[in-house]
Order: sequence, then structure tokens, then C-alpha cells
Amino acid sequence: MAEQTHIRAAAPEPSARPDAAVVRDALGVGVAVGLSGFAFGVTSAGSGLTLLQTCALSLLVFTGASQFALVGALAAGGNPLMAAAGAFFLGVRNAFYGLRLSQLLRLPRAVRPLAAHWVIDETSAVALAQPDRRAARLGFTVTGLSLYVLWNLTTLLGALGAAALGDPGAWGLDAAGPAVFLALLAPMLRTTAERATAGLAVVLALVCHPLLPAGVPVLVAALAAPVVLALHGRRTGRGDSARGGAVSERAAGDHKEGER
Repeated sequence: MAEQTHIRAAAPEPSARPDAAVVRDALGVGVAVGLSGFAFGVTSAGSGLTLLQTCALSLLVFTGASQFALVGALAAGGNPLMAAAGAFFLGVRNAFYGLRLSQLLRLPRAVRPLAAHWVIDETSAVALAQPDRRAARLGFTVTGLSLYVLWNLTTLLGALGAAALGDPGAWGLDAAGPAVFLALLAPMLRTTAERATAGLAVVLALVCHPLLPAGVPVLVAALAAPVVLALHGRRTGRGDSARGGAVSERAAGDHKEGER
């Protein structure tokens, strides 16, 4: 008991970050990603959506990868239902972010529905990087507010200027949103299983792209997660069984030596 008390007392507590540092990081993410809303506005207008539809997507959906997936599938001539299904599937990840953030932030019940609209990749990354709840709340709020305002403003500007810019593909704007999403996702792939899932998803999407209608390859790529999880679980189970067998053999050997 004394050793446990000593260990707990010696464990260093996470130091609180200054508010200025949290705000600086949150604004950096919010501004950098928010400016890519211009690319979405241009791409959406170029795919045939009206100004009202484009702005409504940013105001109500507000998750960049899903928005780009939807307008990209529509621009490629995909079925609207399949395009919406692909966008919806990409947006489901935010529900899992919400499960973790609800425990971390513990916001008042009255503001939770509003905060849920800001649960996206960027706000989750900034909040989860903070050492304590107060800093996490501040980072989440500043990132969400700055990104929401800028994303919708630049979406409007992009949609209004789409006619003057012409084909978004000629400027590479149709790839700006996915590139930002991948840049945020790449540092989060730390384990072998996570890298394997991402790699298999890329392979499935590339293979299916010329074979299946627009929007469907995204759904097929999602199969990478259960496949890798199943293989990883089977490998882990075999490793545990092997370790358990080795322990049993050593225990049996020790028992025989004791009898001697």
C-alpha cells in the first residue's frame, strides 16, 4: 500500500496550457482549413448545384470530406442516392468523435445539440490534444467557431466566383478539400492496424473507381476497416494462445523440477 501511495504521489500531473497557446493553435487550424471552403464552393457550383444548395450544404452538413464526396460524385455523373450514401458514410465518423468528446468536454445539456454540429475532424483533434478539460473546451470552441464562420464565408465566395474561374479541375481546386483531409488524417495513423486500414482502403478505392459508379468506391473502401480488424484480432488471438502455451510449459517444467 505504501509503495502504491508513493507511486501515485510521484506521478507527474499534466500541466495546464496557457489560454493564449490554446487559442493560437485553434485559430491556426480554423483559419487554415476554413479557407479551403473556397475550393468547395467552386467545386460545388461547377458540379451543377445552385448557390443556395451549395451554401446550405456548408451551413447544415459542415463536414468537408462528406461535402466534397457528395459534389464530386454528382459531378462525375453518379446517382444522387449513391452520392448521398457515400457522403453519409463518411460523416458517420463524427458520431464516434462525439462519444469521446462527450466524456472529455462534459458540456451543459442545453448547449450539446449546438456543439454536436461542430464535432468534426479538426475540432476533435484540437480538443483531444489538450491536457485538461478547460483547455479542451476552449480549443473546441475556438476551432469550431472560427472554422464554421470562415468555411461558410469562403463557400459563398467560391460559389459566387465559380463562373469567373471556370473548370475547378483545371485549377486543382477539386482536390484541395481531400488533400486537407488527408493531411489532417495522416499524423493520426500511428499503429500498424491503422496504417493497414488506410492502405487497404486506398487500394480498394483505386481498383473500384474505373469499375463502379461514382460514389460506390467510397462505400467499398469502408470494408477495409472490418477486414483489418478481423485479421488483427485473429493474429492477436494466436499470439495470446502461443504465449499462454509457453507459460503453461514453463509452469509444468517448474513443477517437475520442484518434485525432483
